[in-house]
Amino acid sequence: MSFITRGFTGRGRERDDRLPPGQTLARDFPVLSAGPTPEVDTDEWEFTIRTESGVEHRWDWQALLDAGVEDVETDIHCVTHWSKLGTSWRGVPLDALFEEVETDAGYVMAHSYGGYTTNLPLEEVLDGQAWIAIDYDGEPLDPEHGGPARLLVPKLYFWKSAKWVRGLVLMEDDQPGFWEQYGYHNHGDPWREERYW
Repeated sequence: MSFITRGFTGRGRERDDRLPPGQTLARDFPVLSAGPTPEVDTDEWEFTIRTESGVEHRWDWQALLDAGVEDVETDIHCVTHWSKLGTSWRGVPLDALFEEVETDAGYVMAHSYGGYTTNLPLEEVLDGQAWIAIDYDGEPLDPEHGGPARLLVPKLYFWKSAKWVRGLVLMEDDQPGFWEQYGYHNHGDPWREERYW
């Protein structure tokens, strides 16, 4: 004897079209890290871009700010199935930092204080797609969320937005970063559910 009417699927939930498949809306901002939280003072913080030929471009904190801070409102999606919609950030677009950088590289490895790395296609961090974020929700970025500065690449899962970012190394060939070596997808598009490989 059946107690469930054919086609009954329970009470419907409202679905926001901005949520990728398999994601759940988060009201808070979960903190997930692979190790201890580095404490980096802005007086000591430095950011470098090293080309595939070894040329280095450097910015201290003030030089980063002088490159031009802008407001960013975007959705973010974590591989652990949570998403936050309409988040507010302030940061420097990577486009501004790449103005003086000459490269033929196709990929970039982001490096963080604390040793974390993640790989990205260069074409997906340029043309208004990525920032060095310094503020979240109107406040300086807390260390547990990657402060004083983190990479912000909202089109990809959030592990690609490296916390405590200190530099980018340009590469001709793609290489896996920290989580990618442990089975996370090499690319990480939330709309394709590129979580693992």
